[in-house]
Amino acid sequence: MSKLVAFAAIQGGYKVVSTVEGEYRNALESFNADTKVEFPNTGYFLPVIYSLTGMKVETLEDLKAPLEFARKLLPPHIKGKHNLPYLGPLLDAGMAAIIAYEIQEALRIVKEPDFYCASMEEPDFENGKKWVGPADDIILRKRGVEFVDGSAPGFAAIVGSAPTAEIAKNIVEEYQKRNLYIFCAAQHNGTSVIDQLIELDVQVGWGTRIVPFGPDISSAVFALGFANRAAMSFGGVQPGDYKRILKYNKDRIFAFVNALGDIGTEWGAAAAGCVNWGFPTLADTDIPEILPTGICTYEHVVANVAHDEIVQRSVEVRGLKVTVADIKIPCAFGPAYEGERVRGKDLHSQMGGGKTQCTELVKSAEMKEIEDGKVEVIGKDIPDLNEGDTLPLGIFVQVAGREFQPDFEPILERQIHHLVNYIQGVMHIGQRDIAWVRVGKAAVEKGFTLKDIGVVLHAKLHQDFGKILDKVQVTLYTNKEDVDKLTAEARAAYKTRDERVDKMRDEDVETYYSCTLCQSFAPNHVCSVSPERTGLCGAYNWMDCKASFEINPTGPNQPIEKGECVDERLGQWKGVNEFVSKASRGAVDHYNFYSIVIDPMTTCGCCECIAAVLPGCNGVMTVNREFPGETPCGMKFTTLAGVMGGGACSPGFLGHSKYNVTQKKFLRGDGPKDVEEGGILRMVWMPKMLKDELKERIDERGKALGYPDLYDMIADETVGTTEEEVMAYLKEKGHPALSMAPIVG
Repeated sequence: MSKLVAFAAIQGGYKVVSTVEGEYRNALESFNADTKVEFPNTGYFLPVIYSLTGMKVETLEDLKAPLEFARKLLPPHIKGKHNLPYLGPLLDAGMAAIIAYEIQEALRIVKEPDFYCASMEEPDFENGKKWVGPADDIILRKRGVEFVDGSAPGFAAIVGSAPTAEIAKNIVEEYQKRNLYIFCAAQHNGTSVIDQLIELDVQVGWGTRIVPFGPDISSAVFALGFANRAAMSFGGVQPGDYKRILKYNKDRIFAFVNALGDIGTEWGAAAAGCVNWGFPTLADTDIPEILPTGICTYEHVVANVAHDEIVQRSVEVRGLKVTVADIKIPCAFGPAYEGERVRGKDLHSQMGGGKTQCTELVKSAEMKEIEDGKVEVIGKDIPDLNEGDTLPLGIFVQVAGREFQPDFEPILERQIHHLVNYIQGVMHIGQRDIAWVRVGKAAVEKGFTLKDIGVVLHAKLHQDFGKILDKVQVTLYTNKEDVDKLTAEARAAYKTRDERVDKMRDEDVETYYSCTLCQSFAPNHVCSVSPERTGLCGAYNWMDCKASFEINPTGPNQPIEKGECVDERLGQWKGVNEFVSKASRGAVDHYNFYSIVIDPMTTCGCCECIAAVLPGCNGVMTVNREFPGETPCGMKFTTLAGVMGGGACSPGFLGHSKYNVTQKKFLRGDGPKDVEEGGILRMVWMPKMLKDELKERIDERGKALGYPDLYDMIADETVGTTEEEVMAYLKEKGHPALSMAPIVG
């Protein structure tokens, strides 16, 4: 390795630390020592510092210790006769710079609290803000799941700017096609990749996976903070365990840096810091390289990479295996476009959304009834429309296969939402008979037609579900009478499906299913899915897992033979215990399906909701991931997830799906002893947004249990966020939890 590389990185480390020390002294002169310091709405303090050292920075005074720590990390300067290897000192200097950069960004937020679009997924252009700053924990949970399930295989951190806006756009779109996130920071020659993309009307924000973190190289630390929080949140790595944090990132977070433009000593220090994480840097300029392997999977720093090669070269150097979907439509296609929005000024035409009827239906067919690959539009298509026009739309997908079962229909139907959204310039909202499709002008200019929806559905259903289907035929109706006819047929099918699922009981089947998708992030977690306990992420019910096993017999959804019943009320079976013990590598030897108090099921970081016991109210509260506020247990969702995520069994806390709240077996083991399936009667508080979302089902369960006013009896944040406030409300309403046996013995 070149002595010049080590010299530049170490010089950069000294420069960064010294600069931040000066900014810190100035801050102490302008603000009180007890001034609050934080990245907004996160339970992980300053996440790089917290994860690596365990130091909790909460005030300006608290910054002193990590800044001194960074200073001590700086190695001696490289001297002319220094014959030692340089990688170790280079890594220390880089880490010192990264810690200093995080402190610098925290100081920026103290001095300019409105600089970033705090807690927003998109830039606030209306108020002149294009930088989103550090991701809050709601965004981390929402987006982190994509790293868990593989829909986002990694991220590219791009600093600087390309020679032209077109080159920047080409690089970013190539990463999008590979489903990667693109984290952007820093400027070169007075502009950034984000500026270049905005110039070409490219949507930026978390929704399109192009994240404008900040204008300076220090802002790149937000990408490392996101990665470290993923390790703590989903992987159960404890703060201060720096070896596991860094190894986790090298092994599980597939990231790398693209440095576009001239690299000075400060950028060099940042690149050296990223090597600690196993994240290599590839540059488009002539800089000294670090080619030997050691920390990173392959090379550490690679120079002079051509712009038309940098995407493929980056993926190769990081050792990342990705594929690009080759679907014959005129628009780009992939999960990176799922969050793209077609706004009013960009809109060409639309279907559904209350303006017309838009219905989707997947039905099984006999092999001889359909023709594989046949895609037909009956009625008008996009070329027949003028800008601003609307159409009714019916998407009818017929599937045939020797292994296909009617139970699989809703699973494939659910894919329509994602797959249509994956088309660049097309936006899909809702499902079933309340879908809404918006087509952008840019997509129409490229030649998009409704037939392309059928092409996508045919190709992707074959690609993803080929083991259970042999033929896919798609018909798109746009004549009102045809859409109305399809809608009537669809609603009858929806009703039959819903009744079939709702009527299934855990005791009706001898086989449950596992879900170990999240083990890539939470190695000890094993989710068991039964008819009356959906997966805690909300994405998988029992039928979904059954279909998944049929499709991929060696995949994450494996059958679990229940075996002998150990405890019927709590929900524990010998066969499940044996499976969990094996799948968790002995970390967990048993758990209960229906209890929050006694050995509850383990939880990863993907859960839709987290429930917690409120002993003073003799009941249980729950909070959904989207709710950012305080809760009666004294912890926000983000803090709760940090406490009991990572595959831990945590009595008194339980991760679960939204739907699970109104399933009959929910908390059955903790409910009133004289009510067989009344665990929901322990529910005393939940956010209003969640309560309203579940209102119809809460009303139905309450009525069945003899409490038709149960919805009104459950407190929410409009009532209070302390146990005392909740208790007063429960007494006023006569909540059933108050008359039950103590929930905690």
